[in-house]
Amino acid sequence: MQFQLMRVNQQESLWSPIERKCLFLLQQSKTRANLLQIHAFMLRNALEINLNLFTKFITTCSSIAFLAPHYDPLAGVVYARRMFDHRPHRDDSFLCNSMIKVHLAMRQFSESFTLYRDLRRNTSFTPDSFTFSVLAKSCALDMAIWEGQETHSHALAIGFGLDLYAATALVDMYAKFGKMDCARKLFDEMIERSPVSWTALIGGYVRSGDMDNAGNLFDQMTEKDSAAFNTMLDAYVKLGDMCSARKLFDDMPERSLVSWTIMIYGYCKYGNLDSARSLFNAMPEKNLVSWNSMISGYCQNKQPYKALKLFHEMQSTTSLEPDKVTLVSILPAIADLGALDLGGWVHRFIQRKKLDRAANVGTALIDMYAKCGEIVKAKGVFDNMPEKETASWNALINGFAINGCAKEALEVFTEMNHKGFKPNEITMMGVLSACNHSGLVEEGKRWFKAMEGFGLNPEIKHYGCMVDLLGRAGCLEEAEKLMESMPYDANGIILSSFLFACGCSKDVARAERALKMANKVEEGNNGNYIMLRNLYAKEKRWKEADEVKDIMRRNGFKKEAGCSSIEVDRRVWEFVAGDIVNPKWEAIRSVLAQLRAHMKGQDCILLLLYYSS
Repeated sequence: MQFQLMRVNQQESLWSPIERKCLFLLQQSKTRANLLQIHAFMLRNALEINLNLFTKFITTCSSIAFLAPHYDPLAGVVYARRMFDHRPHRDDSFLCNSMIKVHLAMRQFSESFTLYRDLRRNTSFTPDSFTFSVLAKSCALDMAIWEGQETHSHALAIGFGLDLYAATALVDMYAKFGKMDCARKLFDEMIERSPVSWTALIGGYVRSGDMDNAGNLFDQMTEKDSAAFNTMLDAYVKLGDMCSARKLFDDMPERSLVSWTIMIYGYCKYGNLDSARSLFNAMPEKNLVSWNSMISGYCQNKQPYKALKLFHEMQSTTSLEPDKVTLVSILPAIADLGALDLGGWVHRFIQRKKLDRAANVGTALIDMYAKCGEIVKAKGVFDNMPEKETASWNALINGFAINGCAKEALEVFTEMNHKGFKPNEITMMGVLSACNHSGLVEEGKRWFKAMEGFGLNPEIKHYGCMVDLLGRAGCLEEAEKLMESMPYDANGIILSSFLFACGCSKDVARAERALKMANKVEEGNNGNYIMLRNLYAKEKRWKEADEVKDIMRRNGFKKEAGCSSIEVDRRVWEFVAGDIVNPKWEAIRSVLAQLRAHMKGQDCILLLLYYSS
């Protein structure tokens, strides 16, 4: 291919002015209309006989899919292929390789191999090293094992079996097939190996879970490049071995942006946000992927305030624009904090950049509006989505559920089924939650039993939702039987939910049993003790209430500090109970004093004081 490019460059130096003008127009082409005009220009001036210019036209046609995504992504390829097929002489290696690569670029893997076969049968086309490199990559991405072996056989027959580029692509192909014996045999037979060859084999061992061979091969490499280091880094991170990953990272002579980002992602994935942020701050250069990794890490680890703060920092200190990944990461943080003004700004940004066509972005917007209480806006986003996925329906169903609109949630669920979308475990969780929030016991039972008909086995979270639904409705005996019959051991969440239901129904005996069971699963949950203490207080069993209070004191249980947040002028303010270092403490104390004065004289004040003691 390198030789072919040299040939092209030499021939371009001999081109006429009109040929140069056509090449310039092709390089500037941005739309389908431009290409059609250029094609007409080529036909009018008989420029299609210029093989290199025609090849450039073919490749430009395929690139229109990326330059103008609102067109049919395959329209350019279809047009290019039609021009290619109607060309009288199609045996030039550069032209044929370019057309095969176009199919690969558009993920038309079978078409690339079919074209190769047709060219071999019907023309005098002679494949070269580049041909086999492209075909091997196409077979690997399509997991086309038979065609891959045929490609290897052809490469051997024509004399390119041990060519550096072709053999490296074939090693990578076999490694992606999981055929490590074939990959290793070919690698050992190679006369010349590049760092890419080594990395391809190491990557194969990593994917197959053979870290011993991967590590040994990595140690044998005399010239390790960043790709080899990053392959091993990624392997350690996916295994959860952050100690080995950090040691390797520290030993790297040069670290690429990818290296830093892999480490940040790993620390975030396993909850070590301090180490992740330390590395992030130390990065000599950051790109959008780096920022996205750190923002997403905060969101995934339930630190939405820090995620928003970092998002604001990215906007104020860099020229980077949020992409779909950024937006899908930040919208859940906005939802958790109820920062509706910021959510509205993000929505307008999405519309301005035409990113709302992506189903995952629309789904994140639905979820954000629903959790901020703007269910009408959530429904509006859903209705305007050009394409919906199951997750989009789930977000709207759950949105209606958490806003107490059970009827609307069930109507959306019915419509989802009619439109041919198959519900999954998350869908059914939303349906059951809708029934739970509105106390629709019989409807909840009905859909819980219907899960089997959808090919779904109820998970522990579905049982937990049903126990909560039955408990809130006062059906404690039925809830208890469901816990005993389910194929899972009741976890702390289910038992706490049942204990709460016992408290609401004033069933002391069941509450005491539930607490004993909960302590076996999750000892030290102070919330369970508080619920039982409150139940005793309601029943005026002060002695038992004091005993529970003493147990909590002896075990060092402390009530978790309450926390709330509010958005004012696109800034999120967070309030924690007992936080006297808040910069607005004086104003807060003044408002609290007014509230206390307002509460005085209420009959419930003594009971409130008892509960908060």
